[in-house]
Amino acid sequence: MKVLITGANGQLGRELVRLSRTVDFEVHHLNRQQLDITDENDIQQVFARISPSLVINAAAYTHVDRAEDEPDLAYAVNTDGPTYLARYCAANRLALIHISTDYVFDGAKGRPYQESDPIAPLGVYGQSKAQGEAAVRSVLPNHIIVRTSWLYGVYRQNFVKTILKLAAEKTALRVVADQLGSPTSAASLAKTVLIIAQEIGAHEKFEWGTYHYCGAGITSWHGLAEKIIELAAPYTALKTRQVEAITTAEWQTPAQRPPYSVLDCTRLKNEFGIHPEQWQHSLKNTIDRIFAAS
Repeated sequence: MKVLITGANGQLGRELVRLSRTVDFEVHHLNRQQLDITDENDIQQVFARISPSLVINAAAYTHVDRAEDEPDLAYAVNTDGPTYLARYCAANRLALIHISTDYVFDGAKGRPYQESDPIAPLGVYGQSKAQGEAAVRSVLPNHIIVRTSWLYGVYRQNFVKTILKLAAEKTALRVVADQLGSPTSAASLAKTVLIIAQEIGAHEKFEWGTYHYCGAGITSWHGLAEKIIELAAPYTALKTRQVEAITTAEWQTPAQRPPYSVLDCTRLKNEFGIHPEQWQHSLKNTIDRIFAAS
């Protein structure tokens, strides 16, 4: 099997590249300069040259707040790009694994979201991802959409690396405590995606469609920040002595965020036998790697 990975320079893409060295199929990983998924002609030319049998789309516009000011770019990457990929895959009988987000939900349910729950994105980012999902479903039967939440990792900028930077500079931090979710490491998501890819390559029996994967357990941004500082303390001197819990109303952002976006991963467990890692365990592994690299 020959697999093409888009968005190879992103935080998920780089983990996919790193972990793909352990799989038994041929992998081609392309960054934005090598493949622009918003250009349908570029997709056709690059795919014709590589001739993959499976595509993993890790390319995404993920700037939640900036998307409110850059809707055209957000929709180009998160809606148009997946549409073009799905069209090509459908025309050439390829399978597609596409990554989506918990932000397609509005957070009003108050219980873990299942794949069949109605979506109601609150901002441009979530809307663009929701439309990308819909395009994939409408065009390509052989697809797996993996929704994830609160993604962080060793690479690129993310909440964990932001807290580490601030904790080294400030004696006190103020972090939102009334938004709940399940932090997910890019490494654990990459492992999950590659397991699904192997199942596809082995022609195992499973249901195509939408699945949820996130870290096991629930916390707030405040709880996550406190855990980051706790796990980082043995490695480095941190100035932060207090993490103040604040409300969403006290921390205004351009984009509205769901107050509760925990994902139910039962379908993934039942179909692929994948059990999410506890978010605290994945976080420790990530912080260990961040400091080992530095």
